Amino acid sequence: MTSVLCRVLGREDVIGYSGARPTPEPAAAVNPAPSIAVPVLGHVASSGPSGERYALCVGINDFQNLPRGSWLNGCVNDAKDFAEVLGAGYGFADHQIEVLTNAAATKAAVMDKLREAMDRAASDGLKHLVFTFSSHGTQIPDTSGDEADQSDEAFATYDLNQAGDQWDPATLISDDELHDLISRAPQGMLVEVVLDTCHSGSGLKALDLLPGRRPRFLPPPTPIGLERTATADPRAFRDLVSRSGAGARPVLLAGCRSDQTSADAVFEGRYNGAFTYYLLQELRTDPTRTRKVIMAAVIKSLTKGRFDQRAQLEGPVAAKNSPWGSAFAPHSG
Repeated sequence: MTSVLCRVLGREDVIGYSGARPTPEPAAAVNPAPSIAVPVLGHVASSGPSGERYALCVGINDFQNLPRGSWLNGCVNDAKDFAEVLGAGYGFADHQIEVLTNAAATKAAVMDKLREAMDRAASDGLKHLVFTFSSHGTQIPDTSGDEADQSDEAFATYDLNQAGDQWDPATLISDDELHDLISRAPQGMLVEVVLDTCHSGSGLKALDLLPGRRPRFLPPPTPIGLERTATADPRAFRDLVSRSGAGARPVLLAGCRSDQTSADAVFEGRYNGAFTYYLLQELRTDPTRTRKVIMAAVIKSLTKGRFDQRAQLEGPVAAKNSPWGSAFAPHSG
């Protein structure tokens, strides 16, 4: 599938982890790795060709219809780095990880991959899905009437484009669409979502505009559009996972509240999302800790680095008290 998509697009932005991993950047430009080797956790040992786990890591720096000044720098690194950690410490085989970057990460491509995963979950027993997404966040008018702030959170794909006063819904992923897709996960399936985007320009502060930092936020494309999405509900991410019905309850890790901004920043000469950078540091150091403990350490690091964003952990209580990458009792919180 990866090679076919590469040929169709005429690009190499789709990275299939089916052989040697990408050559690391020169030492001076690579994030300093902790001295502790990442252990392979017994409860997520590789399932080989059975395909019981699948990871889709998406990172978008460049955008087809946006000026270069609105592009980002660290999202592709986020996706590749997360894929590396999943393979090194969480039992994902190379063929169970796909990375979509830049032109390969259109809305259709991302949603098709997620739909395929949900189809597999219903047919051949996919048990663990990881979806990471690093890009711009934005807001669009709520059309379903389920948002108190009358705005839907949305995630920009490569083909993001304008339609009238707003962004074209056909060129981004709304929180409603992501929720509806994830809610197809059957009971007993572990779904972990990591979002390193931001969703409200009202959270911008001077620190976000320092050299080497860029907020991962795009306002609506016109003044009228901005007026229609002028507020943000900080509980929106909570709703993304809490509204799930009889199926699996997903676990969500988000780089900030939905009324804040996430930073694209330089660490040791290399760009990453601040949230992803600190999260992966913690997962490499000791992945056996609970999600709650790991996220507390990430928040502490963000605060120490003078990032105003407050990372969010949403999901059942049992999920918060279990290690990242591990299943939890579905009805225990």
